[in-house]
Amino acid sequence: MTTTAVAPLTIQDAEVLVSAASRAAEAAGVTVSVTVLDAGGHLLAFRRDDRAVLISGETSTRKAYTALQLDSATKELVDAVQPGGLFHTLPTALDRPLLFIAGGVPVRRDGRLIGAIGVGGGAPEQDHGFAVAAVETLV
Repeated sequence: MTTTAVAPLTIQDAEVLVSAASRAAEAAGVTVSVTVLDAGGHLLAFRRDDRAVLISGETSTRKAYTALQLDSATKELVDAVQPGGLFHTLPTALDRPLLFIAGGVPVRRDGRLIGAIGVGGGAPEQDHGFAVAAVETLV
């Protein structure tokens, strides 16, 4: 079996993601925090605007972490944690609690998971849009 190496998410990639998400939010008049994690869950880049609510930084990090751990946009996971959903009893004994609010998006290269971005501070749907717009800049 032959495997093809996939370039990891770099600090430069992470900076591009943070900048793109921040620009999208600013264009919409929203103040956000943005977190980018690599495939191992390590922080590569972070931005919190001083005008953002303080908790937005932790929110963006937990959204990115959730998207990475479950390899899915957090927007797609909201229903799964409702009573009767797939993850309703998901244990929270991970490194940090998961956060099932739109705004966390996996980052893939050549179809493989290489990291995640989390955006917090706007309405969940806005945060999701800012994260998606940022990921699209890496394609």
